[in-house]
Amino acid sequence: MMRRSKSRIISEILDVCRTGASKTRIVYQANLNFNIVNPYIDLLIKNNLLEVKPGKNVSYETTDRGISFLDNLNQINSYFLNSEEADLRTQSIILNQEA
Repeated sequence: MMRRSKSRIISEILDVCRTGASKTRIVYQANLNFNIVNPYIDLLIKNNLLEVKPGKNVSYETTDRGISFLDNLNQINSYFLNSEEADLRTQSIILNQEA
């Protein structure tokens, strides 16, 4: 099984919290456990990417800065995905020409 990168986990947490989410929802939707999610939530709050919404049930919401960060991260990941796909197509063409 392949491990997810920290940036992938961060992007999943920010995405889950776009409209607000409880810690339980974050854990289940981002496929984490409670021990692992806490340091990520703390890091995101510290960097103003996530904010705590107090109330009867505490929830977490992605800030405007967090949404901007997530959009930029998705754009970067998309660039690399497109580059990898282009590399695979080029390799395929070369291999077909050699055959």
